[in-house]
Amino acid sequence: MLTQLIQLLAWLLVPVGLIALVDDWFLRPRRRLLAHPGHPADPAFLRAVYGVLPVVVCAGVVRLLRAERLDFSLVLVLVAAISGVVYGVDALIFRRLRNRAALGIGKPPMASPEPGVVDYARSFFPVALAVLLLRSFIFEPFRIPSDSMMPTLFAGDFILVNKFAYGLRLPVANTRIVENGEPQRGDVIVFRFPPDPAINYIKRLVGLPGDRIRIYGDRIYVNGEVAAWREVGKYSDGCYQDMQLARETLGEHEHDAMYCRSTAGIATAPLPSCNRNLDRGYLCQADATEATDSGNFAEIQVPAGNYFMVGDNRDNSADSRYFGFVPEANLIGKAQRIWFNWDLQRTGGPLWARIGKKID
Repeated sequence: MLTQLIQLLAWLLVPVGLIALVDDWFLRPRRRLLAHPGHPADPAFLRAVYGVLPVVVCAGVVRLLRAERLDFSLVLVLVAAISGVVYGVDALIFRRLRNRAALGIGKPPMASPEPGVVDYARSFFPVALAVLLLRSFIFEPFRIPSDSMMPTLFAGDFILVNKFAYGLRLPVANTRIVENGEPQRGDVIVFRFPPDPAINYIKRLVGLPGDRIRIYGDRIYVNGEVAAWREVGKYSDGCYQDMQLARETLGEHEHDAMYCRSTAGIATAPLPSCNRNLDRGYLCQADATEATDSGNFAEIQVPAGNYFMVGDNRDNSADSRYFGFVPEANLIGKAQRIWFNWDLQRTGGPLWARIGKKID
């Protein structure tokens, strides 16, 4: 119910915002001028618009933060462009018209002060531009939405993605304009989901262009050789039960991988011990050998200009085994560090110990 209400209020932001912008920029200055030195009374309808505006703005921000398909670079480009145009056009044209109108009826220019929308535009433009440049060329924040990279990354982790690691790319278009390093095997990478580039995914790079990749018994084989693998033991956290944990090495990266040897994959079942608002938990009922494991993937060669991505949660990850290769043009950046953690579906608040953790 709350989600639907937030979505409705977010949609109302467009008409309410446009009405407020037009009135505050073009109509309200005349009301102020005529009422000077007193204060003008806004019509009842407009008082309602200005009253509800903060509510729909907050709903819009919440909607943006929760969106998975939204292109934040496009949002920043639009905010920077609109605020820059509003401030620039007002400085070149409408400020002079307001001053001329005030002098024309014998009142000082201060009788028609700068509209609030112009003041906000002047404040937002440099901030939006700075954030756009920082986010596009240096670091971009990313929220982990799923369990596919457990136990390396948890749902609710907020991470920093190095945008400079694989070259500079233009915002929105994502076209590389400066060469600066190439992805390495084992890197944890954020990329645009090939079937729907509006969605960002995060996985581990296991296959470079030209590599032959095979997954057998949850272990990764690269060009016929199996990646180093050391069994650690059982993994249970209340929402995952009786999973297996291993320490794996890919390239320069040593990391944990979670798996379950099962002919049908991990089972789903209610787990009362789970502290997350999930409709099911995950239970490993190991009944398979390496040869019969449900996650096995026949050897395939990675074509030029593409990469093969796999999640560390081997039995609960939608990755290249299912959606195919990731083109080089879809790469966004290299995940480097966790800067916050808070999964709103989990009780107990943020996991403070995860803050500052390096992503291997």
